[in-house]
Amino acid sequence: MNARPLASVVLAAGEGKRMRSARPKPLHLLCGRAMVLHILDAVAEMGADRAVVVIGHGAERITKKLVDDGPPGLPIDFVEQSVQRGTGDAVMVAMTAFPDDDDDGDVLVLPGDHPLLRATTLESLVEQHRASGAACTLLTARVAEPAGYGRVVRGADGAVTRIVEQRDATAEEAAVDEINLAVYCFKRGLLAPALRRITPDNHQGEYYLTDVVEVLASAGHLVGGMEVGDLAEALGVNDRAQLAEAEAELRRRTNERWMAAGVTMVDPPQTYVDTGVRLAADVTLFPGVILQGATVVGERTEIGPGTRLVDCVVGADCRLDHTVAEQCEIGDGATVGPFAHLAPGTSIAPGTDTGAFYTSR
Repeated sequence: MNARPLASVVLAAGEGKRMRSARPKPLHLLCGRAMVLHILDAVAEMGADRAVVVIGHGAERITKKLVDDGPPGLPIDFVEQSVQRGTGDAVMVAMTAFPDDDDDGDVLVLPGDHPLLRATTLESLVEQHRASGAACTLLTARVAEPAGYGRVVRGADGAVTRIVEQRDATAEEAAVDEINLAVYCFKRGLLAPALRRITPDNHQGEYYLTDVVEVLASAGHLVGGMEVGDLAEALGVNDRAQLAEAEAELRRRTNERWMAAGVTMVDPPQTYVDTGVRLAADVTLFPGVILQGATVVGERTEIGPGTRLVDCVVGADCRLDHTVAEQCEIGDGATVGPFAHLAPGTSIAPGTDTGAFYTSR
């Protein structure tokens, strides 16, 4: 990408009622990391200069989590949408974090509940946006069953003319199979004026960010669309079933990454590794292994089957079988289990063989 400034806006103010949870939706965990942090990780990786996070429901908890665990090197600002009046209103609130006299650069707008978006996809979107000179470029997908999604309407020249929400679509528009993924790259100088022209004249009585597309296109500006290559990236998390679906996909990606780095997984679908775990080369993981938190495993260590480690440090050349441990340290060459339980704070000396049914106090 060129040197033009790039800011990101992450929309994380919604209540997420369908999750049926006291936990704010952006903080639900995927492979041990809050959902919204996966979005910010991708934003940081693709090189955005800063992130503005729009918060509302659970604002204090979300702010604390992002301050404590946000990706290093990415400045994060917070703005609060005290009353949720739609995505357009949320972006209007976000724009208050930008200087009034600074219209340079681009703004990448993302939902806080699309944790499977890849940094490479976001980078490609920004590159296409800048190469085309468009006022706005949106991420789209073609799906066999588009019900429930906003439809992307294109003109004869292929440019996007507007986005129609499902509940506002005509029968012809509802038949369109290209959907909006709610990920946009805008020219910053055109975004704020366009936002001022949208109204809540729709079924929901809200300010739709999607209406900005029609405002820009009607004013003669080019609006482009880029189809996502991997439909998994289109998954938004609105309920527990979708959370489980996203977890499975993210776990698959995590396992593939570790296997490419020299880790053996005897049965990858039955191996659960959080994104914060670190594994050395030639580690072997047997079925039923669960590695969580900040667990670290040294070279040539064999773990499992049926082992769960949380925030543990395991040395090189160890063997753990049917072991449960949390916040423990296991020295090089140690053998633990089978059927061992290590209490928090336990330290197993190098070369130790605990034997079967070992329990620390």
